[in-house]
Amino acid sequence: MPRYDYRCRACGITFELNRPMSAANDPATCPAGHTDTTKLLSTIAVTGTATATPPAGTSGGGSCCGGGCCS
Repeated sequence: MPRYDYRCRACGITFELNRPMSAANDPATCPAGHTDTTKLLSTIAVTGTATATPPAGTSGGGSCCGGGCCS
């Protein structure tokens, strides 16, 4: 279930709620009982390693957005 971050405009605390995506835009009440809250833009951290091989016929940077023709 997704986690959404909120900030209370009345008392300034930041809190999070786990709720279904279908309820993402529903009003949220802060732990102190205030209803004047706003949903924050959340960031996620992705860690780990990944490896990929460039498509055949490229040298890992030959496409336009790869820096080959845009320099």
